[in-house]
Amino acid sequence: MATPKFAHVVLRTDQPQALTDWYCALLDAHVVYSDEALTFMTYDDEHHRVALLHPPVPIDQRKTPNTSAMHHCAFTFATIDDLLARYEELRDQGITPAVCVAHGVTTSMYYQDPDGNFVEMQIDRFPDPDDATAYMKGPEYAADSVGPTFDPERMLADRRAGISAEEISDRSWALAAGERPPALAVLLGL
Repeated sequence: MATPKFAHVVLRTDQPQALTDWYCALLDAHVVYSDEALTFMTYDDEHHRVALLHPPVPIDQRKTPNTSAMHHCAFTFATIDDLLARYEELRDQGITPAVCVAHGVTTSMYYQDPDGNFVEMQIDRFPDPDDATAYMKGPEYAADSVGPTFDPERMLADRRAGISAEEISDRSWALAAGERPPALAVLLGL
């Protein structure tokens, strides 16, 4: 059976310039094409990874926490240092995560675009997908499938202080850091 690869995500919006600016900043992307109805952006060799559909007609409904819709898309970085470097770049542009979660299988920072869509910037904690699956079938994940939240500034400071990539990506670091805002409530928009 053929295995597809992720090609792109398309978002409908009535704020095309705000979303274009935001996604270009978030992903270090650039606009490939834009007209009165469509905008295509990319950050790599693909012709577009994020597209905006902005027809010149009013959009009747805004997404609410109870709207059935895509919740988020995710982008994976190779290392925790890469993720933290992107966090710093975005923070310095005034873009900060809505919530950061040590899921156990990933270490994730969730950003919210101007239309309320979430974008997860993450690292995989396990290099082998089978190890990640085994973790998800284990007792720690079963006890809390969402995981503890964390402060990205503390993570950055601890990493600079010499805490290893393995230790800082583990759930136990986030639990010891003491951050416990309700991740699920933030992710559900409640």
